[in-house]
Amino acid sequence: MTFLHKAKLLMAGAVAVTALGLATAQAAEKFDLSPDTSNRVRAEKNEEAIKAISPDFKFVTPGKFTVAINAWDPPIATFANDATTIVGADPDLATLLADSLGLEVEIVSVAWADWPLGVSSGKYDAVISNVTVTEERKEKFDFSTYRKDVLGFYVKADSPITEIKEPKDVAGLKVITGAGTNQEKIILEWDRQNVAAGLKPIEVQYFDDRAAAELALSSGRADVEFNPNATLAYGSAIKGQTKLVGIVSGGWPLTAEIAVTTRKGAGLADAVTVAINGLVKNGKYGEVLKRWNLEAEGIDQSFTNPAGLPKSGS
Repeated sequence: MTFLHKAKLLMAGAVAVTALGLATAQAAEKFDLSPDTSNRVRAEKNEEAIKAISPDFKFVTPGKFTVAINAWDPPIATFANDATTIVGADPDLATLLADSLGLEVEIVSVAWADWPLGVSSGKYDAVISNVTVTEERKEKFDFSTYRKDVLGFYVKADSPITEIKEPKDVAGLKVITGAGTNQEKIILEWDRQNVAAGLKPIEVQYFDDRAAAELALSSGRADVEFNPNATLAYGSAIKGQTKLVGIVSGGWPLTAEIAVTTRKGAGLADAVTVAINGLVKNGKYGEVLKRWNLEAEGIDQSFTNPAGLPKSGS
């Protein structure tokens, strides 16, 4: 398979764009950002999943499933209104997996840049933080997929930009994205294609702070933000200051998904995969997605270490 074939992106049409926007707007006010975790969806023990844990695997804290989560934006994960408790779809999944494995969940707040070292060094049992499967990451980590990777292009509500569906549509624009992410790989490849075609280069901008990114877009210092659709759609619905102009569903290849990430060869990934599939089957997984308006990103089956996004230039 050629790189260009791998890089081909599955773009949703205007109907899908509108539907996602409306669905998020309808659900935005229903999100519970209180610190009360007693209403999280819970699950029973999954004996098959427990048996799949390698006898050589040792949890960071006996009896607990220690999960690193980057509390970046709702509905994936954010701090509750007590500014301490982490809530969202990923924390809910962490709780379900802990239940399935017969453990107590221990959620640890971590910066995005810090999770790889924390997992590989054994500081955390897993990271559940919107991590996309990539071939490069698979060299150091194991993956258990749990959600589709859906990315969105957002612009100011009054922006003259109405649609982004291919590389030439972002030529010469100032684009905000996340460093070290799937979306960065995509936008850099689009930029490479544009430059090769004689078009203007993209100016890529990075912000660690959500407020700074929003200010850059609203002030005109940036033209577009390209990041996970779920969080940008939530912000758009709540504040009404941005609009969705394009969606990328999938990646390189199109089957790339978001996954629970564990240390390579640690012996936990297969158990997590079995647990996720059990949650899909018993409906608990679907309940979490519905609670956070993420049904469109749901999967029918979890896989351990499936094909991921290829290394740059491959």
